[in-house]
Amino acid sequence: MLNWLKKCFWTTLPPEVIKAKQLLKAVDQGGIPLNPIKVNFIARSLGLEVSKSAPMKETIERIRRVTRKVAKDF
Repeated sequence: MLNWLKKCFWTTLPPEVIKAKQLLKAVDQGGIPLNPIKVNFIARSLGLEVSKSAPMKETIERIRRVTRKVAKDF
């Protein structure tokens, strides 16, 4: 019964937000993303416009701001 209630009322984060949070967790633990294409893809999936020449550090900070905002809404 408890599992059924969780499915009905417990909202989960969208998959793109989950991927963004995983990226941020890895960065916070000292990891450096080696593929800027993946970082840009995550940013675009969150609705951000990202230039191919945008610095990765700046893009990660923008992702961080969006995930904070989305997490507050859930």
